Amino acid sequence: MKIITLTEETKQDILTNLLKRNPGQYTEYEETVNNILSDVRTRGDEAVFEYTEKFDHFKTTAQSVRVTKEEIEEAYASYDPDLIRIMKDAADNIIAYHEKQLTNSWIETREDGTILGQKVTPIDTVGVYVPGGKAAYPSSTLMCILPAKVAGVKRIVMTTPCNSEGKVQPCTLVAAKITGVDEIYKVGGAQAIGAMAFGTKSIPKVDKIVGPGNIFVALAKKAVFGFVSIDSVAGPSEILVIADETTIPEYAAADLLSQAEHDQLASAIMITTSKEVAEKVSAQVDEMTTRLPRKDIIEASLNNYGYILLASSMEDAIDAANAIASEHVEILTKDPFEVMTKLKHAGAIFLGHYSSEPLGDYYAGPNHVLPTNGTAKFFSPLGVDAYVKKSSIISYSKDALLSAADDIAKFADAEGLSAHANSIRIRKSGK
Repeated sequence: MKIITLTEETKQDILTNLLKRNPGQYTEYEETVNNILSDVRTRGDEAVFEYTEKFDHFKTTAQSVRVTKEEIEEAYASYDPDLIRIMKDAADNIIAYHEKQLTNSWIETREDGTILGQKVTPIDTVGVYVPGGKAAYPSSTLMCILPAKVAGVKRIVMTTPCNSEGKVQPCTLVAAKITGVDEIYKVGGAQAIGAMAFGTKSIPKVDKIVGPGNIFVALAKKAVFGFVSIDSVAGPSEILVIADETTIPEYAAADLLSQAEHDQLASAIMITTSKEVAEKVSAQVDEMTTRLPRKDIIEASLNNYGYILLASSMEDAIDAANAIASEHVEILTKDPFEVMTKLKHAGAIFLGHYSSEPLGDYYAGPNHVLPTNGTAKFFSPLGVDAYVKKSSIISYSKDALLSAADDIAKFADAEGLSAHANSIRIRKSGK
């Protein structure tokens, strides 16, 4: 990995380079995505089935597009029992963590008869997109569906690509069974997002779409926002490691590579105050890469978006980390908790040498659907709040309204909204 001295100039250069990975930069795909969405909106099932045959090479029909209970049971019965146990343990951890995020409706009453409050209501129908082309993502199945279940969503619809034989990845079906998802459809890509956003004869319209996906899925989610809600427009994966002289180089190198292997646009960055650690980690990364199956992907990722930054102080390292606002931040320092108190922007924070990033991806419980590309400055991880909506409750007694009537009417007049003011004054007049 390349080692660069951290300066204000190099920090800005890196930020500019990382922004190239934003899905919004890939405008050359937008026309294709918009055409697919328009087609699905107009022709419904017919368009969805044609795109499934074109991209996934499976000639689907209204009878075969939905995964049957028999297919799910077949996948479950033939799957490794030990992996099923591991998924169930992970599911228990995810449920336990997200149950702590639940919020309740509340009401406040005052002596003058004013009643104010908030009603928390689960979203009726949620669509979950689970990637399934070249790789399988049972972990994303658990992470997207279980918080919705905890939130109380009544209907959860899942779409995921199938292979040319119409088969969905068995591990994805196993994970789906563990979550208790309501419906699964064999549709992927932008056409799946369109089907859930607009609804077709076979696939229901949902109120919100969540889940990761490739650039076509990300751009499709962006395009349908407004017809439905979405969680976020996710970019490629990324990790940032904050290190000092106590960092174990082998651990830091292994963790950087755990993200670089995702795809060629993934970003892996370490910021350290120790030149010796920087050099050792760089050497370890180079050596480990030669032994990994996804060597070509890792090398492309590191060549384009991999950096080891040598900082003059821990304060400078933290400042740079806050500017980058990475999806995953590992703090491998002498006192990680102290550093964590100064870290403002991160999707997920991992503290100490035995809290590696894959722990969060699979098992610990916090969600692994996280803000990317600097959006941790204003977005949060996927959680229970993503699956509920909140309504304000307002009730005033006559006396409470009359005591504020003149002020409210004057406020409305100041905005030139006389009908608003009249709505208040007519009550004050007693008519």
